[in-house]
Parts: sequence; C-alpha cells; structure tokens
Amino acid sequence: MTGRLSTQVCAFVVGLALFMPVATARAAETCQTASAKFLVKVINGAKVCLVSRLPNGRTCDSLNRPIDRRADDINELCPAGDVARLTCSARLAIISSGLTYASLSGGGFNYICNTASCGNGQLEAGEQCDDGNVFGGDLCSATCQFEGGACTNLCAGIVPVSGTSMRAELVASGLNSPVYVTAPPGDVTRIFIVEQNGRIRIVKFGSLLATPFLNITSQVTFGGEQGLLGLAFHPDYANNGQFFVNYTALNGNSVTSRFQVSPNPDVAAAGETLILQIPDFAGNHNGGQLMFGADGYLYVFTGDGGGGGDPMETGQDLNTLLGKTLRIDVDGGSPYANPPSNPFVGIAGLDEIWAYGLRNPWRNSFDRLTGDLYIADVGQGSREEINFRSSTSTGGENYGWDVMEGSICFEPPSGCNQSGKILPIHEYTHAQGCSITGGYVYRGCKMPDLAGTYFYADFCSAFVRTFEVVSGTATNHQDVTAQLEMSGVDLNSISSFGEDARGEIYICDLGGEVFKIVPP
Repeated sequence: MTGRLSTQVCAFVVGLALFMPVATARAAETCQTASAKFLVKVINGAKVCLVSRLPNGRTCDSLNRPIDRRADDINELCPAGDVARLTCSARLAIISSGLTYASLSGGGFNYICNTASCGNGQLEAGEQCDDGNVFGGDLCSATCQFEGGACTNLCAGIVPVSGTSMRAELVASGLNSPVYVTAPPGDVTRIFIVEQNGRIRIVKFGSLLATPFLNITSQVTFGGEQGLLGLAFHPDYANNGQFFVNYTALNGNSVTSRFQVSPNPDVAAAGETLILQIPDFAGNHNGGQLMFGADGYLYVFTGDGGGGGDPMETGQDLNTLLGKTLRIDVDGGSPYANPPSNPFVGIAGLDEIWAYGLRNPWRNSFDRLTGDLYIADVGQGSREEINFRSSTSTGGENYGWDVMEGSICFEPPSGCNQSGKILPIHEYTHAQGCSITGGYVYRGCKMPDLAGTYFYADFCSAFVRTFEVVSGTATNHQDVTAQLEMSGVDLNSISSFGEDARGEIYICDLGGEVFKIVPP
C-alpha cells in the first residue's frame, strides 16, 4: 500500500489511482481495462491541450481521435453513461495537477465534464464540495475541490438546509439484497453497499460501478438470514487498505475475515486472512455487524445461534461467543489480540466478550460525535428493543436475553431475576412490528437541525421512526415514514441503515434499492 491513497480526499488524483497493468490483446479487454486506458488518454490529451496547444493559439481537435477509439471501447464493454462518468473522474486529476480546467472549453477538446456545475450549492459529479460560490480561500476552492483545513472538516463546502423535514432519494437500484451501506473514513466520493449474496458494490460520484469491489459469492451461504452481513473499514484504511467482512460460510459458521484493497481503489485484492470463526447450529440469528470504535478496536456482534427461545442457552453463557458483543484488537496480535481492558479478561468468561445477553442484534451503531452505542435486538414473540450504552461504559453489560425479552420476563415467563440486567432504552410490541432494524444518530452536514436524532425501522411494518436520547432517556418520538415517502418512493423491506463519510444516512430496501435521507 502506498501513500497515494492517504491523499485520496485532499489531493484526490482520481484517474491516476486507477491505472493498472492492462491486457494488450483486444480479446482480453474488459470494462475495467478499457476504463483505465480511456482515463489515461483523456488526462494526457487534456494536458497537451492546456500546456502546448491553447497557449500557442492552436486548437485541440486532433487530440480527440485516439480518445474517441477508447470511448468506443467503453460504450461496447461498460454500462451506459460510463464515458461521461469517467470524463468527470479525469476532470479531478486534471484540476489536481494545477491546470485551469475551464480553459478546455471552446478549445476543440471534446471530453469535458459538463455535469458538474460548481457554485450551485449542490454536490455533483466530480465535486468534493460546493459551498454555493466560486471563490477560493473558504475551504472549498473555485473548482469545488477541498482546500486547506477541509482535510479535517468534511462538512466544508456543504450548504446546510434548516428544518427537520426530509425525504428519501433513490441512490441505487437493481441490487441483490442490499443489507448495509458504509464508506472508508474521509472518503466523500464513494459509498460501499453490501449485497447479502456475497458482493460489495460501489456507488461513486452517484453512479453504481459495474465491477464489484469484492465478490466472495462462491464461499458464502446465502438465503434467509445468512449471507454476507457486515463490512468495516480499518480506521487507517487510507494508508493500510485493510477492511473486514462478516459472512456465513458454506459450513454455516460465522466468519470474520480481513481483506486488502488492490492497486485499483475500486477493486479488492484476492485472498483473505481469517480473523474469527464461530461455529453455529442454525440458519438464523447471525448478527454479523462489524464496527470500529473510537478506541480503535473492532466490535463484532453475534446472535444467539438461532432456533427459537435460545435453545442452547447461549445468551447468558459467558463460555460461548454467541449472543454477544465482542471487542478485539486486530492490530495487536495474529490474527487478533484481546484488549486487556475487556471486562472478562482474567476472570470467568471468554476474553473477547464485551457485553452479552443478546438475541439477534440487527444493526448497531456508534454515535460518531459522542461514542454512545445503540444496539437494536430483534425480539422473540412480543418485544422489539433498542439498547443504549454510554461511551463511558467499561463493558460487561448484560442485556437480558433469554431471561428477559425487552423489559418483560421470558424464561421464566414471570418472576424472573432482573438483577444486573440492562433494560432497553426503547421497545415496542408486536402489535406495531415484528423485526427491528437499527439505524444511526444523524450527525451529517446537510441537515444540522436533525443532529442527535436516532433513526430506526421495522422490517415487517416498514415504518421509519426516530427519537433523541436526553440524559439517558429516549424522548421526542416521531414517525417519519410519510415524510420519507413523499417524493414517491416506496419503502418496503427495510433491511438496514448506513452512513457515508460525512455522516449522511442511507436506507437499504432488501428488494434491491438504496435510498439517502435528504432535505425535501
């Protein structure tokens, strides 16, 4: 891994990062190799135009011919619209080299990005920021690229919208069972979508790339609650290129593995390093989410192993990794180390365990501002619950399953011992829904009046609701489903939420769509 990716956000030499060795035989040409060749031609042609032709009063018409041939290859091998998308990617590389991109206009050079309108206050293809003006010195340059302190302020150049009204905007469709959305730290140009069948897709500058970032469908059991379920980028991903996934292996076990990005930042390298493999005995209640905390440790959320009523009594068993929140150090050992501050290190219980008493934690999140943890736990037959842990916690929480389901007794059905159990911060009965989908606390740039609002949903009822936590209590409960659907979208089977690098929130519909929560 080179230092090139560490400058991806601030310097952002996009086209140059894509150049890989390509096949020389036309028969071996792919969309990926054709795209790399096209980018080289556009960038080099534009530079010749700006440096040699235009300053000497010459036109750039003849530079189009070799690019035209590469564009024909793109149109033959790639999805419609890729020529325009790649041209906008080339624009960033040209701008980052210090050349005056606007001078290309009227000079006879045909491959100019016209979809971005810098200065209109809206993020568009090829822009890192757009603060509504074309002046530099305010963290967003005259060409809508980050400058100066914007490297540590991802909201630089974003024009906020007042109010708490919202709608859902379609970001991608035609996906195969999307179950998660995330992005590498600081990467404002892409989101990564986890498809349950074993692929990870990229939406880059608003376009769904044809080539998957990762494809492990051949080693994933896909169906029901099994599949590729989790993705987390290492906090230092820009330098080390490491990311982690959780999936159901062919033998039914829950696997957490480390992968590496390839020299092409939009494609992962082959090969994996097994981090954790947990034997499982049923096809449901897999958990599967992975998240890095502010402490730099990887948190792994596991279900109770499946069946109904926790038949193997794993939720309260500190000698199994099922039904738990695990906390491991992927940088401190091979394949990992247990942080010495974990609550069961040196006493009875497995050292990986951070918290226990979970049934099927389905979508959990850290508040990126406060570090507080929200865990949505799917219930048995009566209650759906959301658990809350303050960032000051030292771990060891017992969330109650299967002694309790939410705030009520489960085993035994009455008179259970509630001592030491953490009650949910919010719950609802199965008269309202049957399978909770946890979300995120909004900390994005575009809608500051929503800051502190936690979003969650129900897979069965397809509602989206919110609340805020004030002094440890869930308050200001709202149902925002109608608002989100007012633009004509239909939220059917909400499988997950997600965040991009700026903290904007996304919604996954298992039917194949991903939406972004945006101002009306």
